[in-house]
Amino acid sequence: MATGQVQSRPSVPLVGHVITDDDIGVKQGIRVQPINIAKVVKLLTDQHSTTLYDRHLNTLQRLIRHYKNGFLLKDLVQAFKIINVCADRLSEHRAYLQPMQELIKICSLPFLKEKSSDEMVYSQIVVECISQLGYLMRVPDTSVRLELANTILSIYTKQPSNQRFKDQLPCSQAYNTAMLERSDVAETLVKSMSLLEQDLELKLCLMNVLQHLSAFSEVNCDKMLSADAASRITSRMNDPDASGRLLFRSIEILWNLVENGDHEEVSRQLNSLVCLNALKDAFSEQMTQGYSHYDRQIRNDLLVISTLVASNCPEAPFIETGFAKQLMLFGTFQEIRSHNALVKYLKLGTNPEDFELKKLIINILVVLSNEPATIPLLTESGVILALLSYVKQNENTLQSQDWSPAQFEEIQLHVMAALCTLAPLCLQDYMDSQGNTRLLLLLEWCVGKDDFAGHGNAFHGLGGRGNKRAQMRYCLHLMRSMVSLRDSTVNQDLTDQGSINQLLDIVQSATRSAMADDAIDVEMQCDMLYILSVLCDGEQHRKELFGERGVDSILRYLKTDPKKFFNGLGHHKMMLATLGTVWCCIIGASINEDQFLEGEGVFLLLDLLQDAARSMHNLILGCLTDLCENPKTVPHLTAWRGVGDQTAANILVRTWREEETHLGVGRRREGVISDINKPLVGTLQATEGVTPLPADNPSQAIVDISENMRAKIYALLSKLGFEDLEGLSSEDQVTLCIIERFIDFKQGEVWHEISDELKKEGVRPVTPDEEALSVIGRASKDLASLVVDMQEEILESESQHSLLEEQELYSEIVETHKQTQGAIETWQDYIARTSNYETLKTAKRMQDLAIEESRSSQEHRQRGSFHDTELSSLQTTTFQGRQILVASTPRDILKESASKQPQPHRKARGVMLKEGSVVIAQ
Repeated sequence: MATGQVQSRPSVPLVGHVITDDDIGVKQGIRVQPINIAKVVKLLTDQHSTTLYDRHLNTLQRLIRHYKNGFLLKDLVQAFKIINVCADRLSEHRAYLQPMQELIKICSLPFLKEKSSDEMVYSQIVVECISQLGYLMRVPDTSVRLELANTILSIYTKQPSNQRFKDQLPCSQAYNTAMLERSDVAETLVKSMSLLEQDLELKLCLMNVLQHLSAFSEVNCDKMLSADAASRITSRMNDPDASGRLLFRSIEILWNLVENGDHEEVSRQLNSLVCLNALKDAFSEQMTQGYSHYDRQIRNDLLVISTLVASNCPEAPFIETGFAKQLMLFGTFQEIRSHNALVKYLKLGTNPEDFELKKLIINILVVLSNEPATIPLLTESGVILALLSYVKQNENTLQSQDWSPAQFEEIQLHVMAALCTLAPLCLQDYMDSQGNTRLLLLLEWCVGKDDFAGHGNAFHGLGGRGNKRAQMRYCLHLMRSMVSLRDSTVNQDLTDQGSINQLLDIVQSATRSAMADDAIDVEMQCDMLYILSVLCDGEQHRKELFGERGVDSILRYLKTDPKKFFNGLGHHKMMLATLGTVWCCIIGASINEDQFLEGEGVFLLLDLLQDAARSMHNLILGCLTDLCENPKTVPHLTAWRGVGDQTAANILVRTWREEETHLGVGRRREGVISDINKPLVGTLQATEGVTPLPADNPSQAIVDISENMRAKIYALLSKLGFEDLEGLSSEDQVTLCIIERFIDFKQGEVWHEISDELKKEGVRPVTPDEEALSVIGRASKDLASLVVDMQEEILESESQHSLLEEQELYSEIVETHKQTQGAIETWQDYIARTSNYETLKTAKRMQDLAIEESRSSQEHRQRGSFHDTELSSLQTTTFQGRQILVASTPRDILKESASKQPQPHRKARGVMLKEGSVVIAQ
């Protein structure tokens, strides 16, 4: 190949076009062709073409055909400009009506997006456009408003169709719903209702939209309430409507607002004469004219809404509108004959709706009773008499035109629960209707042997299935509510009818029952103990009626295991009720007190004081303090011994320290007074300081006596005496020094408050009074210093005593050590004698010498006959006898000696002749 010659390469053919998905048929669906919508807007708004109506209509028709499948998100701004232009020109030329309706109808279709990000990018535009739909309700044309309502409803509820598009995707329903909730269309629709007062069909359509918007959305409900939706809807719910749909839609929307919105705001909006009159008229109409299942449901819904208003707004004008009196009439006409025209031909059935109505009326009467002005209406309408007609034994037989046994039981329990609130407010009506007699007869039936199986339905029937416990529970509730008034007439009437003996029979049976109590049993026993406490409080004769049976039952309650206080069944409440019964029914009656002491009641109270929680201590100490007025009580306090051999004084002093810790009283080590100026002042009292008060108001120092337990502890220890108390440690004795001077310290504290209060008020006492205050202050401080010295002396004495005990223990240890050492030395000598023959001989010689020295002198031996006791052939160092005891060396001694001496080469074997003597075998 020649130089410079370049070899040519074959050329690659270039493709002059791109094959798209459309060319190969991958994409399927409808294609939305692009259009210059801005030109349409300019055509409609340009001043030079504003009168070209035919051209406008043709252009709008092409636009409608182009967007027949929905608007693109990017075109929404221009599209709504066109709709608003048509709305503005509708008054000039009616030809814009049909295109405008078509464009609004297109808005009901899902909006189309070209990119996934379009939903986020155009979200604010979508919100504003949906809001524009609401603003278009200003157009005074029924067809446009109907189309707007249908469009808004479609946007909120309609699912996207399955139709497919090329290059576009429809927005999801969740997206449309979220955008509509962000808009203010719900608020706008509520406000636009004032424009539709004369068009019933359009109003019903709009109410349908509002019902759907408020069904599940809290956001929409809040926005509707911001436009006073509850008030606007309720005030027009009784407009003429033969179909009844207006009332139904109104109630449904109110229900949605209550469930999903702020029910207090709903009540506030309905708290007006107009709204309550509307509710009253609607309820009365449905009550007297309604006959179908649908009408009864509407009636009950109205009553529930009215109850909500009454509970949240006690000042609501139920009395001014006559609604309260009307409700009382409807609630009592079955039990009390009335000639009122509203109920002359009215009769309730036993169907579920009428049964529910009865309970709702009872409930709203209880709610209305919170307003004092309602009480005269309750008396005038005979509500108490009507309700007391249900306080009777329940029959299992079904009579004609009566409630079924299950229905009667549920109404009966509901009535007794309502009477717990209403009867104390209408006391005279209760007594005139012989309420106490009815209660005691029902209580007698509850504990009787009659065959009855309760159904236990609903809330009030808890625990009452197959028994009468539910009736007994609410019977005791009602009796407790009545005696709580402490009205002498009511309590005397109950006593005269034998209520104390009747209750004691039930209590005694409960304490002796072997069955375990549940929460309801405990609750009923608490109620009975409380009733007995109120009836016997301050009445000597009634305390005697309480007598032996009552004391025996109380003693059984006091023996309750303290572990049950924390099982959640309410035993701690029952114990508090028991202590209240001790205070009101036993203390003050010498016969009851003596029996209580014989039954070791003081011991049980002290056991409870030792084991119970701090919240019970004050009541227990109060009972013990009042019992100490009986001289027989003090020996019981002295004789009591608790866990760890604790005494009553020990428990009381410990409780004093715990109380001072709770109050934040400053103390040094072992409870010594830290501030001699304020020996009893706690944190709260010191923080509040001294405030000038009127002469009839107690100061902080006086209030402190009744607010804590220290005064009761001082009173008890005063009865026991502050000398020769057993079981007190040095710390207890230090605390006892403070308790003994409690009254003196408290008097000094009161005088100190008087002095400070005079200074704060700028009052200078006369010279003698000022000197007296100064002397009292110094005396109080000197007394505190003296107590501190006594406390230090006690602690020092205890320290010296502890040191002496320590020295005695050390001496005992040393003596024990010496004895042990002597035993070891004796054993070592014994080992040496039995292991070394020379040592044995030396010991034998020493023994013989000692024996010889102990014998009589030689002269005496020569005067008479003398018998030698020694055996010359015996090689032992002990005295011998006729018996020989053979034993081995103790093992523990061998272990001790083996650690201190080397082992011999051969073991010595011996025979024990007597204790301590061994014969060595060679």
